Amino acid sequence: MIDWNLALSTATKLSRPGPEMSAAEAAEAVAELREGAARSEGPVREFSDLHAVSATAPVLVVDRPRWIEANLETFKLLMDPVAAKLAASGKASSGLGRTVGEKISGAEVGALMSFMSSKVLGQFDPFWNGPNGEGGRLLLVAPNIVQVERQLGVDPHDFRLWVCLHEETHRVQFTAVDWMRGHMKSLIDEFIDATEMDSSALSSMMSDGVGEVVRILKGDSDASLSEVFQNDKQREIVDRLTGIMSLLEGHADVVMDGVGPEVIPSVAEIRRKFTERRHGASPLDRMLRRLLGLDAKMRQYRDGATFVCEVNERVGLSGFNQVWAEPANLPGKAEILDPAAWVERVHG
Repeated sequence: MIDWNLALSTATKLSRPGPEMSAAEAAEAVAELREGAARSEGPVREFSDLHAVSATAPVLVVDRPRWIEANLETFKLLMDPVAAKLAASGKASSGLGRTVGEKISGAEVGALMSFMSSKVLGQFDPFWNGPNGEGGRLLLVAPNIVQVERQLGVDPHDFRLWVCLHEETHRVQFTAVDWMRGHMKSLIDEFIDATEMDSSALSSMMSDGVGEVVRILKGDSDASLSEVFQNDKQREIVDRLTGIMSLLEGHADVVMDGVGPEVIPSVAEIRRKFTERRHGASPLDRMLRRLLGLDAKMRQYRDGATFVCEVNERVGLSGFNQVWAEPANLPGKAEILDPAAWVERVHG
């Protein structure tokens, strides 16, 4: 389906260089981010009352090409079952048509990864499996972090630790809640199983989707491209995944801002400027963000944080932490927007 080598080479060629740094400045940023991740673990555990097994998920400080390479590895892992299903259906193209299709898809994926590689500050990859049985890995994208701290004009040491607090929370979430990785992978497998290979269904989805894409470009729709080309079963699965991602991102933001005042003197300034930056993108950037679903990602931060705060107010930290007890306790997309409904369902 996708020429992964072409995707990698395309993304690497198109990715923009990071901010200018001397070798000493780059080494300092890398060392400080590593130290910040390690320094964040204890406060995050204490604030969240999540007890992770230390060092079961490595921390990698990377540049943009290495971030691209790491994410393409994961995408290939997740896409292989789709390719297998297509092959089993007997509807996969062959010969020249297949080769051309793989090249086109590879170039498209590469262009997408090039754009994303300059946006991401940090990321926990839960689906990576290490050679020694490690589950997941934390990626901190040093050039992007340095670029944003310069754009905001904030204290670089405080900003780097602030980013580490958020990303370290994700590492603690997945290493403390040992079933989370498997549960999310099972939902993705369900999504793949629901993928329609029937040509008439795909044709109908494409024709219906064109009008929605136009509405997205005009700003009349909050959907993303991925949502446009989903069937009903897939949308139901995505709603469950959206609930989980909103929980994880909102919880990380709450922990980051909760721990921040104790260890980061300028945390209030950083939060204010970072929030303003989210709203200050160019028209082209805003359009791309809508198409790629990045605006929806920002809503996950906001709605998830509101959910976490309201549940904590109603039932306290121990009551909120029942969300990690079993998959059935995870909030759905609707419950993220209605914390009282989650409290009623879980706590009665």
